[in-house]
Amino acid sequence: MNLKRTKLILSMVAVLSSAKLVGAQSSLDFETYRTRVEPLFLKVREGGVRCYDCHSVMATRLRLEPLSAGSSSWTPEQSRLNFKVVSELVTPGAPMKSRLLLHPLSPEEGGDPTHTGGKFWKSKNDSEWKILADWVAAGSSVPTGLSKSKPVGVDFDYYKTVVEPIFLKERPGHARCYGCHDLASRSFHLEPLTAGSPGWTDEQSHSNFQSALQQIVPGDPTASRLLMHPLAPEAGGEAFHSGGRQFASQNDPDWLAIAQWVRGSDSTEAVAPGKGTTLIYVTNSAADTIDVIDSRSNQVVQVIRGIELPHGVTFSPDTSRVYISNESESVLDVVERNSGNIQKIALSDHPNNIAITKDGGRVLVGIRANPGTVDVIDTKLLRRTNSIPVDGSVHNVYVTPDGKYAVSGSIENKSATVIDLQTEKAVWKVKFDAGVRPMAFDTNPDGSTSRIFVQLSGFNGFAVVDFAKRAETSRVTFPGQPGGFGIAEGRLGTPSHGIGVAPDGKSLWVNSTVANAVFKYSLPELGLLGHADLPEVHPSGRAPTGSVPEWITFLPDSKFVYVSNSGAASVSVIDVTTLKAVGLIPVGEVPKRINSLTIH
Repeated sequence: MNLKRTKLILSMVAVLSSAKLVGAQSSLDFETYRTRVEPLFLKVREGGVRCYDCHSVMATRLRLEPLSAGSSSWTPEQSRLNFKVVSELVTPGAPMKSRLLLHPLSPEEGGDPTHTGGKFWKSKNDSEWKILADWVAAGSSVPTGLSKSKPVGVDFDYYKTVVEPIFLKERPGHARCYGCHDLASRSFHLEPLTAGSPGWTDEQSHSNFQSALQQIVPGDPTASRLLMHPLAPEAGGEAFHSGGRQFASQNDPDWLAIAQWVRGSDSTEAVAPGKGTTLIYVTNSAADTIDVIDSRSNQVVQVIRGIELPHGVTFSPDTSRVYISNESESVLDVVERNSGNIQKIALSDHPNNIAITKDGGRVLVGIRANPGTVDVIDTKLLRRTNSIPVDGSVHNVYVTPDGKYAVSGSIENKSATVIDLQTEKAVWKVKFDAGVRPMAFDTNPDGSTSRIFVQLSGFNGFAVVDFAKRAETSRVTFPGQPGGFGIAEGRLGTPSHGIGVAPDGKSLWVNSTVANAVFKYSLPELGLLGHADLPEVHPSGRAPTGSVPEWITFLPDSKFVYVSNSGAASVSVIDVTTLKAVGLIPVGEVPKRINSLTIH
């Protein structure tokens, strides 16, 4: 798909998405929704739980507005917002094609296989189901202003040439998608092939295309049943698919091809978010992809491809460039964010994590090879200008908050080396009794560096280094509970990995693989404020394991923290006040380094 065509489709997405919303509002009756449908979300069900209890806090497609304190119902303004969300989950005029009606309906009656909130409609004769069905059926089957044959942000030609052949593909150990979905009873229905024909006619493909459109949310692959239903649960898919786990991971080439179609654009092309938007970049260390999450929706909006074994990620101060250390080629990849072009800069050896100076003039690359160096990349010349000797091969490298120093950490030499960035020379170091893992920093009132918080091999906690004294002064050990993880995952040598100070400087956040949690400490006191649990992984036939958290980043207002779960192929979004997860975002294979970019 060429750039001109991609931009045209993207503009169509914006226009048609807007039209879709307006159409939904005009074809579905708001007053009926507010007086008959919306109260169902507040009804107390078996076990004392309401739909609202989950759908007001969890990052699901049905996200209801939080009720005001002390209120038992929504304001008209809140109901309008709920109405917009609910309207996206129905097909006006077609109750049996509407996720809102199928998800909590018994499978025996044609409902979806699973619903984490339970199946509270056992029959389509249920009075609640009938209320919803009558409301949906009364709506026009074609939203106002849109032709039925007009795809919403997705391309028929791409569907026919790239997506549709996947449904006929023979996968080892699996039946073809077509083998089941040619049945007329399937919600996703494929036209029967003519005897002896290897594929569908154009007319049949158009019919298949319309059926596929009912299974997707244009622009949002992870909210699209076509992608999530046949995806393995361990990779973020639905709990059960009668056709089996067609896609083992979101890095499956066929899954990615369908996702690209759903996005409505070439997924390798750079996103163009508005000013003030914060994007979360996630390097998938066992893949050749970097996922880009829009923090407004907590959805992956771009996948950068072709960088095998990506490790560290950082950005130019003007947000025009993304710098990524490439372990497979021993280069620093410079990605132009707007064009997507990539330029490669040769490094002295195998890289690990990276950092950038405050003025953006130099990228510092930790070299994971002895005797130990930090490569310096001039961002104007786009070449290596120096390799600074340090104490041992470098696992991570950082720039201190005041921008005056860089600090490298070595696992093998059990040391942290401080570099004067003005002279580009090592000026002092701290030795430990274990390998140095990730680090974080807090500041004095004048902005100078106060302390270094250091994670160590084999230690479930962190060490504290006084920057002025140039020495370790204390250690903080995590509480014994929660615990019990790390053995099955083979990570007791790295029980704690990932640490960060919130942008407002008020709290320190530290991952623990043993606890399968992230702990929150107050600053400057280092008082334990609590922890947030991370998701468990449920292997077939074995006890649950932990998600193996790796890295931490924040939104600039310090309200949310993002944690990469390398063992669960996901990113957790945690509310820093409630210490509750508000989102879980599927990403690629073994996500590790994660960083935030706020667009200027």
